[in-house]
Amino acid sequence: MSLLEPPAETPNKARAMTITLVALIFVGAVILYFTFRYYPEKKAVENFFDALVAGDTTQAYKLWKPGENYLLNDFLADWGPTGYYGPVKSYRITKASAPRGGNAVGVTIEVSPFSPMPDASDAEKSRKTHVMSIWVLSSDKSFSFPP
Repeated sequence: MSLLEPPAETPNKARAMTITLVALIFVGAVILYFTFRYYPEKKAVENFFDALVAGDTTQAYKLWKPGENYLLNDFLADWGPTGYYGPVKSYRITKASAPRGGNAVGVTIEVSPFSPMPDASDAEKSRKTHVMSIWVLSSDKSFSFPP
């Protein structure tokens, strides 16, 4: 080795490990964000449908947080045992999304009059499954039908 030759460069493993660790933390944070970003709204929908499955329509009506124009009789016509969507014996949340700049989350649910939720291969029971959307207002977790 002469004076004009640079010294042999040692590999810097600490720098590579730091960059890898930062990248993994970033990817993990992004995955967690997209997994749990609508968790409060989904939990409110679960509480509502759990009350319907249990047959407690008065509790479900309270969880709906209805306006002045949506009376208990209207609610029962939609969700009661003989209502349009009833009887609700099982449900499955399939999707949650929010419009850009909106203050509500649209949750798509499959509602079935059978317990447990029928498999897709059971055509007779699965044709009675309703696929519907409910809007959940993020501020107070009140429900409404989409516009």
